[in-house]
Amino acid sequence: MTRKRLFALLAFLSLLAFFGVVLRFVPRVDLGGAILLGIALAAYDLWIQLRPRRR
Repeated sequence: MTRKRLFALLAFLSLLAFFGVVLRFVPRVDLGGAILLGIALAAYDLWIQLRPRRR
């Protein structure tokens, strides 16, 4: 695994941990929806940036 992929996954896991703490201490449905939308967008961006390039 290259450093680029490792750091990208580490950043994504850190984002998940941060949002997990926010949801743990502020359990609101609307906040949960916004966080899920943000996580989905970040996961899509991670997938697009790190997928193998086709030639």
